[in-house]
Amino acid sequence: MSRPNCEDFRQLFVNDIPLMDMRAPVEFAQGAFPTSHNRPLMQDSERKAVGTCYKEHGQEAAIALGHDLVNGELKAERVAQWKAFCEANPNGYLYCFRGGLRSQITQQWLKEAGIEFPKVIGGYKALRRFLIDTIEQVAQMPITLVGGNTGSGKTIMVNELPNGLDLEGAANHRGSSFGRYVSEQRTQIDFENVLAVSMLKKLDQGCQQFVLEDEGKMIGSASVPLAINTAMQQAPIAVVDDPIETRLVRLLDDYVVRMQRDFVAFHGEEQGWVLFAEYLERGMFGIRKRLGIQRYDELLQVQQKAVQVMQSTGSLAGHEGWLKPLLEQYYDPMYTYQLSKKADRIVFSGEYDEVKAWLAANART
Repeated sequence: MSRPNCEDFRQLFVNDIPLMDMRAPVEFAQGAFPTSHNRPLMQDSERKAVGTCYKEHGQEAAIALGHDLVNGELKAERVAQWKAFCEANPNGYLYCFRGGLRSQITQQWLKEAGIEFPKVIGGYKALRRFLIDTIEQVAQMPITLVGGNTGSGKTIMVNELPNGLDLEGAANHRGSSFGRYVSEQRTQIDFENVLAVSMLKKLDQGCQQFVLEDEGKMIGSASVPLAINTAMQQAPIAVVDDPIETRLVRLLDDYVVRMQRDFVAFHGEEQGWVLFAEYLERGMFGIRKRLGIQRYDELLQVQQKAVQVMQSTGSLAGHEGWLKPLLEQYYDPMYTYQLSKKADRIVFSGEYDEVKAWLAANART
């Protein structure tokens, strides 16, 4: 693969080029890119001091203060970190917020250490603008939604289709009361950046229309980009109509088997089980008002007992006792009502394999 020009943003993202982010940690935490690694020129307190100096005394004084704050062993330590990144990622680039002073200083110090390393023209701001424009572009292209009751495998299907865009995967949240993962949900900016990069890769593969899961405006704490949400309000819908037994198997694997495994893998056996039980309890708590307090208490007791049996014997049998009523009494009526308001946009309905085959065929037309 040839090395892309540092103004060729599409190739940077499509080819997962490693990026060295010179911004302060607080900036990086608010939003970055999937292949970015934070190697700041200045830490948060240093950046704040330089920013204050700039406002009060101008650029020259701010630059002088920056050199005073980052010098000697501290400077050598940071240059060593940058050098290690450059040597490990010879095809990479660096950037700061606008591709200006921080990038120039970093390049100069690297050059003094014997390394020439290119920067992204326009920095983070230009890259971010490019990704926002990509989302706007895709929102103008043909979109089909895959709908269906909870447990219909919609997210699985979206990921199996070559033109599928996984909104929940980009948000790192499944969109329901039980939708969180062991890892934290992405920030709004990170969600949009991951989604846009996924779009770029699909566009690069020749996709001219896309399949998305039928979602609301929010996925956990993340807001679906306005342009995409607006397009989704008008998009045709293919509905998965699987029997409840099939959906229960999927939910049992998604909410119980995989989440228990992930909690234990991340936190260890003892703490993992505790946090897994808390995750299920919080999911139930989140819908208590819709269930009614009495029904909530009943199902919570069934759920807690099922976790105890699962931990002591490995049996999953008890979990159907709370999952099935949730589908029948909460999720299914809610989605049936929501879908009734979109009835004029339903273009196909069938079981999972039938809908997947229809969407695949439709993508070729």
